[in-house]
Amino acid sequence: MEKNRVLLVDGMALLFRGFFATSFRGNFMLTKSGVPTNGIYQFMRYFLDAVETFEPTHTICCWDMGSKTFRTELYQDYKGNRGEPPIELIPQFDLVKEVVEAFDMPNIGLENFEADDCIGTLAKAYREEHDVLILTGDQDMLQLVDDGIKVAIMKKGTGNYDVFTVDNFLEKKGITPRQVIDVKGLMGDSADNYPGVKGIGEKTAIKLIQEHESIDQLLENLDNLPKGVQTKIKNNLDMLHMSRTLAEIKCDVPVQCAIDDALWNYNEEKLLKKFDEMEFNHLAKLIRTTV
Repeated sequence: MEKNRVLLVDGMALLFRGFFATSFRGNFMLTKSGVPTNGIYQFMRYFLDAVETFEPTHTICCWDMGSKTFRTELYQDYKGNRGEPPIELIPQFDLVKEVVEAFDMPNIGLENFEADDCIGTLAKAYREEHDVLILTGDQDMLQLVDDGIKVAIMKKGTGNYDVFTVDNFLEKKGITPRQVIDVKGLMGDSADNYPGVKGIGEKTAIKLIQEHESIDQLLENLDNLPKGVQTKIKNNLDMLHMSRTLAEIKCDVPVQCAIDDALWNYNEEKLLKKFDEMEFNHLAKLIRTTV
């Protein structure tokens, strides 16, 4: 029997990407009542293209639920380099979920955790019986690649994807999916604002993990490392452990979604009504022609 194909969408990644892809030209796509919708419109374009490309049988969208999570409790500067979202984006956070809902597609999120953790948990739960594909622009998700789990990284433009699988991962990255966590523990992540080991960049981090397989084995062989690397690690040992914890996506958070609730099967009338409300005339035409 053919397996279901479950598409897990990283909602925030698509919304932010969509917003900034259009807003730099000052194009906020205001409705007649003055509500900006550019991020949602682009989100929909990305999403519908992915559905056409990968032909899922089931779809779920996962979201962050505010900026405070267990990671900010562990390390208060986590993502502390990010300013407030642009004022034109703020109303789109709730509206985009309404549009997703109009597809009868589950919106999943959990206080105190990130969308990544919800995606990781659902992916691991589904992978035994279904084929899972994660749609994101976020390289952090690559650690989730496994038997039954692929990650499609969105590239520039619409319709360009770099798909990572168990079979091609080592060739593409030079490390295994699990080793992504240890590499990030060493090099840190400037986007998420945690430092890793000061003075160790991506190249050195990858080389060290290729040679020693994991941070644990690296620390066991610390005395055999070059003096400069030894010193850097010894001076930043606590931050190394902290960074590795921050980098790891939690795959055991209390979220679930019955697979039948995620069936890709929307009510055209309900959807077109929502698109009409949002003044998405072009998308409405697209939906009419593809049905």
